Amino acid sequence: MRYRLTFIAGVVLGYVLGTRAGRERYEELKKSARSFAQNPAVRNAAESAAQQSRVYAGRALHVVGEKVGDRVPDSVTERVRALRERTGTDDDWGTSNT
Repeated sequence: MRYRLTFIAGVVLGYVLGTRAGRERYEELKKSARSFAQNPAVRNAAESAAQQSRVYAGRALHVVGEKVGDRVPDSVTERVRALRERTGTDDDWGTSNT
């Protein structure tokens, strides 16, 4: 209940501050966020973080696979295998491998 009230208070506060700031301030924030996201240093940092997370996810997959082993029902294993075949990509995260 506490989290729900905090969330609602945050939404109300954001709405009030957003309506006071107006459209011009929104456009300024949007422009600065876009320029920040297009900065080469930020893009490189995001790509390296994505690459590192793929490495850690791969390690975690092997560790969990070894610990879980044969405890997973066959129906779950077949469903996961079917989902992997349907995507047809090695990169499950939707990012490039550059």
